[in-house]
Amino acid sequence: MLIRRETPADVPAVRAVTAAAFAKPGTPRPAVPVEVTLLDELRACEGRLPELSFVALGDRDEVIGHVVCTRGRAGAAPVLGLGPLSVSPGHQGRGAGLALVHTVLGAADALGEPLVALLGSPAYYRRFGFRAATDLGITPPDPAWGAFFQVRTLTAYDPALRGAFAYAEPFTRV
Repeated sequence: MLIRRETPADVPAVRAVTAAAFAKPGTPRPAVPVEVTLLDELRACEGRLPELSFVALGDRDEVIGHVVCTRGRAGAAPVLGLGPLSVSPGHQGRGAGLALVHTVLGAADALGEPLVALLGSPAYYRRFGFRAATDLGITPPDPAWGAFFQVRTLTAYDPALRGAFAYAEPFTRV
């Protein structure tokens, strides 16, 4: 498996992987998961950070996974929001998601970002050092998210960084 930055040529494959990864059982095939629409909107917004969008390639150089971070804010401070993370159903449980998250966190750290926030399973993301955002004084956009809204601090993190988290604009309208 190879992890590399997403290129414009990858967009159709990323859309297909994301659609398959987030498809709801029993939903008619033409239904497009909201995560696909969100990715399309994130690519066109000012919070886009192309250097933090990665694909995982399988043995035949096909896209089998994708992760993206976009610009968010905690209070007035610029931070990152991770997601969506998607892995093709046939490749789930084989390390692609793990490799994608490690890659995007390493790249974010190398770029001097202070922290990454996400909405996801604490059981899954704990292995990457994520913890409840409220433990660090960062409040989720929706209080009902509770422990599912998590942050991972990076080298540039300052404990004074606190406040309400806001994702890139498309997250609020898609």
